[in-house]
Amino acid sequence: MRWGAEATMAEFFLASSGFVLAMVAVGLIRVLRGPANADRMMATQLFGTGGIAVLLLIAAAVDVTALVDVALVMALLAAFAAVAFVIGGAGSDAPHREAVDRS
Repeated sequence: MRWGAEATMAEFFLASSGFVLAMVAVGLIRVLRGPANADRMMATQLFGTGGIAVLLLIAAAVDVTALVDVALVMALLAAFAAVAFVIGGAGSDAPHREAVDRS
């Protein structure tokens, strides 16, 4: 059982994780509305970063070190997703630009 300042910090970490989750939920609007693929990818990166932050805050609050490992794996996956997005050209919107240039 936690006492004093340690319990207060645990409550603060849990409240902070709730706030971060709420801000990530607001980012869901950008994923759904777009308008471009790059906007959607940036919102997806926000989900990754927010998820990592929440996992680290909860790990500190409940003193479960395994959550830190999960956060590290999420960080690697988010980095690979961004690289795949750039290499795959999914953010270029090239077909749209070509159609506009032909007009």
